[in-house]
Amino acid sequence: MAITVCTASSRTRRVAVVPIGILAIALPLGGCSFDLGSWGPSNDRPLPIEQKPTGAISGQGTSDAQGYATRGQALARSGKADEALAEFERALALDPYNVQALYGRGLIHQGEKNHQQAIKDFSAANGLKPQQLEPLLARANSFLALDKAKEAAADLDEAVQAAPNNAPAWSARGITYERLGDKASASASYSRALALRPGDEAARSGLARTGG
Repeated sequence: MAITVCTASSRTRRVAVVPIGILAIALPLGGCSFDLGSWGPSNDRPLPIEQKPTGAISGQGTSDAQGYATRGQALARSGKADEALAEFERALALDPYNVQALYGRGLIHQGEKNHQQAIKDFSAANGLKPQQLEPLLARANSFLALDKAKEAAADLDEAVQAAPNNAPAWSARGITYERLGDKASASASYSRALALRPGDEAARSGLARTGG
Protein backbone atom coordinates (compact mmCIF):
# COMPACT_ATOMS: atom_id res chain seq x y z
CA MET A 1 0.00 0.00 0.00
CA ALA A 2 1.28 3.46 -0.86
CA ILE A 3 0.20 7.01 -0.25
CA THR A 4 0.66 10.35 -1.93
CA VAL A 5 2.90 12.90 -0.27
CA CYS A 6 3.39 16.52 -1.25
CA THR A 7 7.01 17.59 -1.50
CA ALA A 8 8.87 20.72 -2.57
CA SER A 9 12.10 21.27 -4.44
CA SER A 10 14.02 24.37 -5.46
CA ARG A 11 12.10 24.58 -8.74
CA THR A 12 8.77 22.86 -8.23
CA ARG A 13 6.54 21.06 -5.82
CA ARG A 14 5.99 17.48 -6.83
CA VAL A 15 3.91 14.54 -5.74
CA ALA A 16 5.65 11.33 -4.77
CA VAL A 17 4.21 7.94 -3.96
CA VAL A 18 5.75 6.57 -0.79
CA PRO A 19 5.20 3.17 0.87
CA ILE A 20 3.21 3.41 4.06
CA GLY A 21 6.05 1.99 6.13
CA ILE A 22 8.29 4.93 5.21
CA LEU A 23 5.93 7.84 5.72
CA ALA A 24 2.51 7.16 7.06
CA ILE A 25 0.21 9.96 6.00
CA ALA A 26 -0.37 12.47 3.28
CA LEU A 27 -1.47 16.00 3.92
CA PRO A 28 -5.20 16.18 3.25
CA LEU A 29 -7.34 18.91 1.75
CA GLY A 30 -5.97 18.44 -1.73
CA GLY A 31 -2.32 18.09 -0.79
CA CYS A 32 -0.11 20.82 0.62
CA SER A 33 -2.50 23.71 0.97
CA PHE A 34 -0.92 27.14 1.10
CA ASP A 35 -4.29 28.87 1.16
CA LEU A 36 -4.92 30.01 4.71
CA GLY A 37 -7.06 32.98 3.84
CA SER A 38 -9.86 31.75 6.09
CA TRP A 39 -7.60 32.23 9.11
CA GLY A 40 -7.53 35.97 8.59
CA PRO A 41 -4.42 38.13 8.85
CA SER A 42 -2.28 37.64 11.91
CA ASN A 43 -2.11 41.34 12.66
CA ASP A 44 -5.08 40.97 14.99
CA ARG A 45 -2.44 40.12 17.58
CA PRO A 46 -0.20 43.19 17.96
CA LEU A 47 3.49 42.82 18.53
CA PRO A 48 4.80 43.83 21.93
CA ILE A 49 6.55 47.18 21.67
CA GLU A 50 9.96 45.69 22.34
CA GLN A 51 9.51 43.23 19.46
CA LYS A 52 8.41 45.70 16.81
CA PRO A 53 10.95 46.06 14.00
CA THR A 54 13.17 49.06 14.48
CA GLY A 55 11.92 52.01 12.46
CA ALA A 56 8.59 50.40 11.60
CA ILE A 57 5.59 52.71 11.50
CA SER A 58 2.82 51.53 13.81
CA GLY A 59 0.57 49.10 11.89
CA GLN A 60 2.68 49.25 8.74
CA GLY A 61 4.99 46.37 9.61
CA THR A 62 2.21 43.81 10.02
CA SER A 63 0.41 45.08 6.92
CA ASP A 64 3.56 44.74 4.82
CA ALA A 65 4.20 41.34 6.37
CA GLN A 66 0.77 40.14 5.27
CA GLY A 67 1.55 41.24 1.73
CA TYR A 68 4.79 39.23 1.74
CA ALA A 69 2.96 36.20 3.16
CA THR A 70 0.28 36.41 0.48
CA ARG A 71 2.90 36.63 -2.26
CA GLY A 72 4.72 33.71 -0.70
CA GLN A 73 1.59 31.60 -0.87
CA ALA A 74 1.05 32.47 -4.53
CA LEU A 75 4.66 31.60 -5.37
CA ALA A 76 4.44 28.33 -3.44
CA ARG A 77 1.29 27.35 -5.31
CA SER A 78 3.17 28.06 -8.56
CA GLY A 79 5.96 25.71 -7.51
CA LYS A 80 8.52 28.47 -6.84
CA ALA A 81 9.60 27.22 -3.43
CA ASP A 82 12.82 29.23 -3.11
CA GLU A 83 11.11 32.51 -3.98
CA ALA A 84 8.20 31.66 -1.71
CA LEU A 85 10.55 30.94 1.18
CA ALA A 86 12.20 34.33 0.71
CA GLU A 87 8.80 36.06 0.90
CA PHE A 88 7.85 34.14 4.05
CA GLU A 89 11.16 35.12 5.63
CA ARG A 90 10.51 38.79 4.80
CA ALA A 91 7.05 38.53 6.35
CA LEU A 92 8.38 37.00 9.55
CA ALA A 93 11.16 39.55 9.84
CA LEU A 94 8.45 42.21 10.05
CA ASP A 95 5.87 40.21 11.99
CA PRO A 96 7.03 37.08 13.86
CA TYR A 97 3.37 36.31 14.61
CA ASN A 98 2.27 35.96 10.98
CA VAL A 99 0.56 32.57 11.00
CA GLN A 100 0.33 32.22 7.23
CA ALA A 101 4.06 32.81 6.81
CA LEU A 102 4.92 30.37 9.60
CA TYR A 103 2.73 27.65 8.13
CA GLY A 104 3.94 28.30 4.57
CA ARG A 105 7.59 28.24 5.61
CA GLY A 106 6.91 25.03 7.53
CA LEU A 107 5.47 23.34 4.43
CA ILE A 108 8.53 24.29 2.42
CA HIS A 109 10.87 22.95 5.11
CA GLN A 110 8.79 19.79 5.21
CA GLY A 111 9.05 19.37 1.46
CA GLU A 112 12.82 19.65 1.80
CA LYS A 113 12.71 16.99 4.57
CA ASN A 114 13.88 19.52 7.15
CA HIS A 115 11.32 18.16 9.56
CA GLN A 116 12.71 19.60 12.78
CA GLN A 117 12.42 23.13 11.47
CA ALA A 118 9.03 22.34 9.95
CA ILE A 119 7.77 21.17 13.35
CA LYS A 120 8.97 24.42 14.94
CA ASP A 121 7.04 26.48 12.40
CA PHE A 122 3.87 24.38 12.62
CA SER A 123 4.06 24.53 16.42
CA ALA A 124 4.35 28.31 16.33
CA ALA A 125 1.40 28.56 13.93
CA ASN A 126 -0.69 26.27 16.10
CA GLY A 127 0.20 28.22 19.21
CA LEU A 128 -1.04 31.45 17.65
CA LYS A 129 -4.20 29.94 16.13
CA PRO A 130 -4.99 26.81 18.18
CA GLN A 131 -7.00 23.88 16.84
CA GLN A 132 -6.60 24.73 13.17
CA LEU A 133 -6.62 21.57 11.08
CA GLU A 134 -3.79 22.33 8.65
CA PRO A 135 -0.80 22.85 10.99
CA LEU A 136 -1.85 19.90 13.17
CA LEU A 137 -1.95 17.55 10.19
CA ALA A 138 1.26 18.97 8.78
CA ARG A 139 3.08 18.60 12.10
CA ALA A 140 1.80 15.03 12.43
CA ASN A 141 3.25 14.31 9.00
CA SER A 142 6.69 15.54 10.10
CA PHE A 143 6.48 13.69 13.40
CA LEU A 144 5.83 10.47 11.50
CA ALA A 145 8.74 11.16 9.19
CA LEU A 146 10.90 11.31 12.33
CA ASP A 147 9.33 8.07 13.64
CA LYS A 148 7.51 9.90 16.44
CA ALA A 149 4.14 8.23 16.09
CA LYS A 150 2.96 9.07 19.62
CA GLU A 151 3.43 12.78 19.00
CA ALA A 152 1.69 12.43 15.63
CA ALA A 153 -1.24 10.63 17.26
CA ALA A 154 -1.64 13.46 19.79
CA ASP A 155 -1.82 15.99 16.93
CA LEU A 156 -4.34 13.88 15.05
CA ASP A 157 -6.50 13.46 18.15
CA GLU A 158 -6.65 17.26 18.33
CA ALA A 159 -7.21 17.52 14.57
CA VAL A 160 -10.33 15.35 14.59
CA GLN A 161 -11.66 17.33 17.54
CA ALA A 162 -11.12 20.54 15.58
CA ALA A 163 -12.65 19.11 12.37
CA PRO A 164 -14.76 16.05 13.26
CA ASN A 165 -16.21 15.81 9.76
CA ASN A 166 -12.86 15.78 7.95
CA ALA A 167 -12.46 12.29 6.47
CA PRO A 168 -8.73 12.56 5.61
CA ALA A 169 -7.95 13.50 9.22
CA TRP A 170 -9.72 10.37 10.48
CA SER A 171 -7.98 8.23 7.88
CA ALA A 172 -4.60 9.67 8.88
CA ARG A 173 -5.43 9.00 12.53
CA GLY A 174 -6.23 5.40 11.64
CA ILE A 175 -2.90 4.94 9.89
CA THR A 176 -1.04 6.44 12.84
CA TYR A 177 -2.75 4.31 15.48
CA GLU A 178 -2.21 1.25 13.31
CA ARG A 179 1.47 2.10 13.29
CA LEU A 180 1.35 2.29 17.10
CA GLY A 181 -0.23 -1.16 17.25
CA ASP A 182 -3.56 0.12 18.59
CA LYS A 183 -5.90 -1.73 16.25
CA ALA A 184 -9.06 -0.72 18.10
CA SER A 185 -8.39 3.01 17.75
CA ALA A 186 -7.19 2.53 14.17
CA SER A 187 -10.31 0.57 13.23
CA ALA A 188 -12.60 3.16 14.80
CA SER A 189 -10.82 5.94 12.89
CA TYR A 190 -11.02 4.11 9.58
CA SER A 191 -14.71 3.44 10.17
CA ARG A 192 -15.33 7.12 10.81
CA ALA A 193 -13.39 8.07 7.66
CA LEU A 194 -15.49 5.67 5.57
CA ALA A 195 -18.73 6.96 7.05
CA LEU A 196 -17.75 10.45 5.95
CA ARG A 197 -16.20 9.43 2.63
CA PRO A 198 -17.34 5.98 1.42
CA GLY A 199 -14.89 6.02 -1.48
CA ASP A 200 -11.79 6.26 0.76
CA GLU A 201 -9.90 3.17 -0.38
CA ALA A 202 -7.02 3.75 2.05
CA ALA A 203 -9.48 3.73 4.95
CA ARG A 204 -11.24 0.66 3.55
CA SER A 205 -7.95 -1.23 3.29
CA GLY A 206 -6.95 -0.09 6.76
CA LEU A 207 -10.24 -1.27 8.19
CA ALA A 208 -9.71 -4.70 6.64
CA ARG A 209 -6.19 -4.89 8.11
CA THR A 210 -7.36 -3.95 11.58
CA GLY A 211 -10.25 -6.39 11.69
CA GLY A 212 -13.09 -3.90 11.24
